This record gives sequence, C-alpha cells and structure tokens, in this order.
Amino acid sequence: MFKHLLTGCMILGILSCSTPAKKLSAGNKFTVTSARDSLTSDLNRELGKGYFNGLAVALVDEQGTLYEEGLGYADKVSGKRYTENTIQPIASVSKTLIGIALLKAQELKQLKLDDPINRYLPFQVFHPDFPDVPITIRHLANHTSGIIDNVFYFTRNYFLLPDQSPEILPYTFDDTQIFNPYDSILSLGIFLEAMLTPDGKYYRQEGFTDSRPGEQYEYSNTGAALAAYIIESATGMKFDEFTDRYILRPLGMKNSGWSFRTVDFSKHTRLYENASTPVPFYTTITYPDGGFITSVHDMAQYLTELIKGYNGKGTILSGKSYKEFFKPYLTEQHFKERNTTNPYNDSYNTGIFIGLSHTGNIGHTGGDPGVTSMMFFNPATKTGRIIIMNTNISKQAEVNSFYNIWERLSKSKTR
Repeated sequence: MFKHLLTGCMILGILSCSTPAKKLSAGNKFTVTSARDSLTSDLNRELGKGYFNGLAVALVDEQGTLYEEGLGYADKVSGKRYTENTIQPIASVSKTLIGIALLKAQELKQLKLDDPINRYLPFQVFHPDFPDVPITIRHLANHTSGIIDNVFYFTRNYFLLPDQSPEILPYTFDDTQIFNPYDSILSLGIFLEAMLTPDGKYYRQEGFTDSRPGEQYEYSNTGAALAAYIIESATGMKFDEFTDRYILRPLGMKNSGWSFRTVDFSKHTRLYENASTPVPFYTTITYPDGGFITSVHDMAQYLTELIKGYNGKGTILSGKSYKEFFKPYLTEQHFKERNTTNPYNDSYNTGIFIGLSHTGNIGHTGGDPGVTSMMFFNPATKTGRIIIMNTNISKQAEVNSFYNIWERLSKSKTR
C-alpha cells in the first residue's frame, strides 16, 4: 500500500538535511528572477531524466509563497502541461486536514480528543483482545488505537469513476489494491461498521494489533477514516463540508475539494503508475485519509498557515490548539523499531495526524495509485517545501531523483 511513502531501505544513502539559504532582498529583482530561473532550469533538468510525467513544487515561509512551479505533463498523450494550478489527489498528506478538523471541532466544544470514540459512533468499536480498554480519539490521531488496515481496506475501498475508456482500466494496482465498479460503492459509515464491528461483512481480527489501545504505534488509514467519521457524528456535518467551512474557505483554497463534484475537473491531471502507464480515475470510500484533491498553489497557502500556526500566528485555529496539533505524543516505548535514517520520516513521532521527524522536520508524506506527495517545514528556518507528482515512484533511481528535486528546493534564493 502506498498511503505512507518513502520509508525504510529506499531512503538509505540518499538524504542530507539542507538548510535553506538566506533570503535575498525583494528589491533585487534581477537577482531574484535569476535565482527563480536557475531553480526552474535545474528542476526541468531533473524531470528530463524521464522518471515522472508531471509535478508541481512550492517553497514557502510564514509570509507566503516564495516559489511555485508546475513541470512536465498533466496528460502525456495530449501534451497538456502540468502547472501550479493543476489539481490531483495528494494521498496521505490529506490526513493533516483531519488533524486540523479534529482540533476545530474541539474548539467548537463538539468533541474532546480524550473522549472514547464510542461516545460518538452509531456502532461500537472495541479492540477484540482488550474490550475493556476504551479507544480514544487521540489514540486514532497518533496511530496508537490498535486498529490497522485489513485486506478489505485495500480490496473494497477503491472505486473506478464511470465512463472511462476500457484500454486504461487495470483493475488491480501493485498487486494489492483493487479498483471496483462505481455502482457498488458504500458510504463511509457503512464501510467502517462492516470492517470494525464483529458482525460486519469485512471484519477480521487481524485488523487489530496485539497491543492494547495507547501502547503501540501502527500507522492506520482505517483509524484516520474513523476519526473523520467521528467528526461527522459529533458535528452533524459531512467531513468535506466541515473542512470546506473551517479550512478551505478561510485560507482561500479555491481549487481544492474532496470529490470530482466539488472541483474543476478540467484542471485535473491524468495519474500514472509509471512514466508510461496511466491509472484510471478513481475515488475511495475512506476519502478523508488520502483523497484531498488540490493544487500546489493551494497547498502552499495551507503550509504557510501551518508555519504561522507553529509560531503562534495561525488564523484557523487558536494558539492553544496549534500547540496541541504539533505536540509530540510518542516515546521509544511506543515502537517495536524506530526509523532514524530518514530526516523526513513522519512515523518517528506524531502530533495530531502530523508527522514529526527525528531531525525536527514537521509534515507528512503520501502515496496512492498514480500519486506521490510530500510536505514538510523546518521550524528553525520557518520555511517549508511541497512536492506533488502525478507519477508513482518505486525504483531507487526514481527515489534519488525525487530527493534531488526536494533538496534543490531548499537551496533556492527566491526572495
């Protein structure tokens, strides 16, 4: 499964933490323009290696966007260009919006993170080995609930959008994810009940860890989707409507949404399994855990807000809520083994659905069929970076190229 990206041995030998260069004076327009041109040229040179079809990048600080650019193709066959306003899903980077939404719901006094989840659910969810230990919302938010993804998360969750050309309709991806016909899609609540209650059609005991709730970190897409469903139950609003009201509209994220109905589909890129193989258009039942459709332009505004929030200047949450959002909740005891190789490992520690690496970088990675994404900021330098790609990466050369782009962004002098 690609929901959680670029960890483990793929990263070995690739990364070095770079410190963004000091800003140039905004008045020195020629130098700034030259720096931007140089950066764009370097990124295009990397793209020219042929590993990715299209991508967009952004570099931001708490004042706004320093640099944003789209590169390559949104549709390789037609020659449609990928721009900073091209939209696509961003996979698990979407989970950071669940974290913000949970804290906004808590501010509105509609839930508390330390409440048991069953206080808000129309069906009851218990760990089968520890039925007397309540699972809390906070357990979901820091991936210690004991709920993990079972086989049906991968095989009954992904659905093809109708009316697509048969020659681009593979029904499996990476031998694990199956695209199902759209006319059999379920609602989020019905699907979660089927997976998480003992009488449910998709329930399996291996969908839970062997540790009691709160004890062990185990990344869980299912737990994230359940947290989003709890927001719906607690607030009486659909998750997409709640985030639109309290996140997207306040931040001016006009090209973003959670479904093809709510975005301008003419701006959507084609997705690719690799540089030559397209992926069909699809949606998921558990869309909050990875289905946010957006552009790098909109995500730059979002990341700017996160940096501001970390520094006590945020606008969509209170200072107290942002402190809770970014607070590290895990210790060595929460892990069977802990990765310290990757300075952008979002599973080293976690806030409220936000990853905290061992080097202090804050953000999230993401991957899904046809999607590669990464968003982090450095609290020390108050700068952040974003990459969104319409092409999966798996081979070492592709990973190297991805990080060449990532590190090149940190060396830019763009303001």
